[in-house]
Amino acid sequence: MTQYVRKAARNKLLAAGALCAATALGLTGLTAGSAAAAPAKPRTDYNGDGYADLAVGVPGATVGGQAKAGYVNVVWGGAKGLGGHGSTTVSQATTGVPGTAEAGDGFGRTIASDDMNGDGYGDLVVGTPKEANSAGLAAGTVTVVWGSATGFKGGFTAANGAFSDANYGALLTTGDFDKDGDKDIALSTHFDESSALSMRPGPFTAGSPSELSRISGWRFGGPRALTSGDFDGDGGADIAVSYATSDIAGTSVMSRASGEWTRLWSAGEHSTSALAAGDFDGDGSTDLAIGAVQRDPESESFLCENSLGGAILTVYGKKGGALGGGGESCTTQNGPYVGGEQEAEDNFGAHLAVANVDQDGIDELIVGADTEAVGTAKKAGSYWVLASTGTGHSLVGPAFSQNSTDVAGTAKAGDRLGADVTTGDYNGDGYPDLAVGAPGEDGKGGVWYAPTPKDGPNPPVTSVTPGKLGLSGVTQYGAVLGK
Repeated sequence: MTQYVRKAARNKLLAAGALCAATALGLTGLTAGSAAAAPAKPRTDYNGDGYADLAVGVPGATVGGQAKAGYVNVVWGGAKGLGGHGSTTVSQATTGVPGTAEAGDGFGRTIASDDMNGDGYGDLVVGTPKEANSAGLAAGTVTVVWGSATGFKGGFTAANGAFSDANYGALLTTGDFDKDGDKDIALSTHFDESSALSMRPGPFTAGSPSELSRISGWRFGGPRALTSGDFDGDGGADIAVSYATSDIAGTSVMSRASGEWTRLWSAGEHSTSALAAGDFDGDGSTDLAIGAVQRDPESESFLCENSLGGAILTVYGKKGGALGGGGESCTTQNGPYVGGEQEAEDNFGAHLAVANVDQDGIDELIVGADTEAVGTAKKAGSYWVLASTGTGHSLVGPAFSQNSTDVAGTAKAGDRLGADVTTGDYNGDGYPDLAVGAPGEDGKGGVWYAPTPKDGPNPPVTSVTPGKLGLSGVTQYGAVLGK
């Protein structure tokens, strides 16, 4: 998709009579599928058929008569893409999944995906922060639901809170953080006036040690966003965490390469509710995107001064060096080559995902802004596919809404398109596609599926809704998308 994103940005420049600027930005002469690489195995392929699948968390769903017990709806990928191959639901009423579906649990409040046991199938990692424990306390739990060739086959309780409002699993990310060959889970926890970022190490097998190890902690606040990536270039996974308390706010990258947790990078005055890791300049190092970046009111320095309506801070890595070695840049809707208009309360960058959509070795940043006004329709929402124009440079790309050509529907107030975004090769053509949530659509919600073209014009963006999937009694569908 980058080929058409960059062509769109190039065409804006050409229309303004700025061919020399287009050349300087590297937006000319790009061809579809240049430097194409073999796609990685989908981490969201839960049944091993070679197609990425989409997990949609519906924590407000009724299960077995239990209001807001919650479930995860998995929309199967296939040659027809999303919506053409049906879906299945997974809840605590599903055979083999630990726990019991109870009113108010909110199973599916958070979702991560990874092959947690190394069997070649993607697994669901589900956070249920209001799940009641054996003592009846709403302490939260984290559950791994196993994928298999015949669908989901049972599950495993990875972490279980012991105190009321412990909020286990409100934030999740996965990776081999301790470099022992087993996947681990990083999760947020809470106790009294303190919150922490903790790790539940793998393996996730009966009898394995279930104790959490503390990574970092905060008083009167805590973590707001998590993501994982190889930020130090050692081949292992590191954790980026954004946090805010009554006194401090910031974003840090933590590594356990030495056996102890160490801070690789930190911006003490910048926090956010959205983080994403990717190689946005194609230099082989991992970069960090901090979406809807917010300033610590006590700080005198801020890297994104013009942040009205939301700004994205991109921190570039340097091959063979540290994160930040490539400099930083800010992207807003006030930029000359970013679609849309900069307005207060747009929420630009509040939801992020990453994919190398045209398989050219350079990742794109997928951005959602669910409170963006489209014309006079407030909170109709929009999304962007943004590409970097080089190390240290800001991102460029057009905006899409339900009023865009070949996008299903019509932008209406409260649709909230862009409330979550994710990516995957849902039709198996070797190019990642987009899934964009619109939980306010027609009072029930939906997901907009945007397939990536190998070349030529963009295919139509279609809607996948609860009605089309045969789901009943669902609201806010698309507010939570697995990554």
